[in-house]
Amino acid sequence: MAEPESLVDKIYGHHASASSSDSDDDKKKSKHDVVKPKVEDDKPSTHDSVKSKIFRLFGREKPVHKVLGGGKPADVLLWRNKKISASVLGGATVLWVFFELLEYHLITLVCHLLILSLAVFFLWSNASTFINKSPPQIPKVQLSERTVLDLASALRIELNRAFHILRDIASGRDLKMFLGVIAVLWIVSLVGKWFNFLTLFYITFVLLHTLPVIYEKYDVQIDAFSEKALIEFKKQYAVFDAKVLSKIPKGPLKEKKKD
Repeated sequence: MAEPESLVDKIYGHHASASSSDSDDDKKKSKHDVVKPKVEDDKPSTHDSVKSKIFRLFGREKPVHKVLGGGKPADVLLWRNKKISASVLGGATVLWVFFELLEYHLITLVCHLLILSLAVFFLWSNASTFINKSPPQIPKVQLSERTVLDLASALRIELNRAFHILRDIASGRDLKMFLGVIAVLWIVSLVGKWFNFLTLFYITFVLLHTLPVIYEKYDVQIDAFSEKALIEFKKQYAVFDAKVLSKIPKGPLKEKKKD
């Protein structure tokens, strides 16, 4: 005959079943909490999808500083240090004034600077014994063979790349690239009539120190305007392609005569 359960056993059994049910509920809840963010993470955020659809000039996906190569050259072009950027631009302006406005020749300027510097160091070195001062510490400038080889290798790679591009354009494989290069060369030839090489180089140098920083500051407005201009250009190019380019025979002349 089974003994009746005591009051203590009943209370203890009820407490154990309640705690086990609570622990099961906690496990289910914790599993649900773990699975829930995983499902949310799988869905792409609206901000990322909108960001990927934004038009960027030249198809860039990185900041302007990274596009320019980063480092000190990009800092100078983007005016991270205003003193250095202003000094570089001011030095280029002084050289342009010397050569263009004052009509100073490069060889004459280099010779005069060498004469002045050599005379100063020569007199200082000989007069140091009379005025009880140490002679000037002239730095030893020497190019290493590794530096010259690296420079020549980089120049060779860029020249080979340029020759390869010119060969592809001349071979007639890409009509769009051919027309683009012809248009750019034609514009450069027109600009060359207005300015000499030195002035054109100076204008390019000034643009490199102004356009990137302006684009970095107003990139949203410039990208929006560029997108509209690109859409309009594609429309006009489609019309030009349908009326002119599509009528140009793509096969050789011999095959055309046989047909």
